[in-house]
Amino acid sequence: MPKKGLKIATIGGGSSYTPELVEGFIKRYDELPVKDLYLVDIEEGKEKLEIVGNLAKRMVEKAGVDINIHLTLDRREAIKDADFVTTQFRVGLLDARIRDEKIPLKYDVIGQETTGPGGFAKAQRTIPVILDICKDIEELSPDAWLINFTNPSGIITETVLKHTNVKTIGLCNVPIGMVYGVAEMLDVDVERVSIDFSGLNHLVWGTHIYLDGEDITERLIDSFAGGRSMSMKNVPDIPWEPEFIKSLGMYPCPYHRYYYLTDKMLEEEKKEAATEGTRGEQVKKLEKELFELYKDPNLNVKPQQLEKRGGAHYSDAACSLISSIYNNKKDIHVVNIKNNGTILDLPDDVVIETNAVIDRNGAHPINIGHVPTKIRGLMQSVKAYEELTIEAGVTGDYYTALQALTIHPLVPSSTVAKKILDDIIRENIDYLPQYK
Repeated sequence: MPKKGLKIATIGGGSSYTPELVEGFIKRYDELPVKDLYLVDIEEGKEKLEIVGNLAKRMVEKAGVDINIHLTLDRREAIKDADFVTTQFRVGLLDARIRDEKIPLKYDVIGQETTGPGGFAKAQRTIPVILDICKDIEELSPDAWLINFTNPSGIITETVLKHTNVKTIGLCNVPIGMVYGVAEMLDVDVERVSIDFSGLNHLVWGTHIYLDGEDITERLIDSFAGGRSMSMKNVPDIPWEPEFIKSLGMYPCPYHRYYYLTDKMLEEEKKEAATEGTRGEQVKKLEKELFELYKDPNLNVKPQQLEKRGGAHYSDAACSLISSIYNNKKDIHVVNIKNNGTILDLPDDVVIETNAVIDRNGAHPINIGHVPTKIRGLMQSVKAYEELTIEAGVTGDYYTALQALTIHPLVPSSTVAKKILDDIIRENIDYLPQYK
């Protein structure tokens, strides 16, 4: 990639996460010469875009870097001749997320933004939009890299890889959060910790944990079994059972609680929904406070309160990944990428989440081979659900959608799956052109 001033387009530029993205570009300005950062949103997000965009301009001015911040509702203008496109949008805004959480709960099923029926609904709304964005990229910036962190990240990345010619890599903050969590537990600098990851987006296992290159997995498993627990702001921190963690022998991600502790997590979700509101309702209040903060003309740095939002490290990881591609670093990131034989227990053309070497040609996953039997079944089952979810999202075929929900491990029966699916389609029909 030629050394020049880079053009980056961020779709969903009015997101509350944008200040972290801007901070990441400022921090790396010497190695990543961003000249133009286009923040793009839709009409409904215009007010937030202006608030976030003005904060971004103040941040850049304070840092004294020559980055031009452009605010626009014209996606094609932003994408034209871009070197990188990042995606961080939410179709239907937070009200859609709240519906995604509440519909399954009506039927005593986990209601979560990216996992189970909630993740299915989010994917169905998002797939038509990401495919439309990719048409623009194919036409206006065919050499651009798409860095996707729109959730459900693995499903959306796989959709792009299967149905477009756009070069894309998916990102999630869960593996990064797990590395930070281990560093905090050990009270060491995060650079000293590394983890081998294997699995899918929001279903990834840390199979080996290293401190300064030494395998400390067993020591950490003993810590987890002894009551030390790690979660995320958006996942209830229900403690793991010691015997279970010892039997697993690896580091589960926070989202595994929905599969391994389903009854407790469902109970907690129902209790929260009845008192504090669903996580989406809580985030809506938090976002309101964040945007009030962002309006302050004296604020010219990323506020600490953003970390409560649940997506810490997301945007910084995106900046780091872009820098690795641009600078041909050949370093290791955890990304969502085509399997291509990395995990022998999954089809070659699906997306997995794993460690990969990053250079100017993209991500090259590090070989895993067969995964242990104890995680293989769950991984294959959720991947089959994801494949059907993508097919349904692209075709709008009701029967494919019904099969996708029915085979998900968190949905108890085809009867419940049909009720949830009918509610999802009815309540989201304005965002589901493929089902009309």
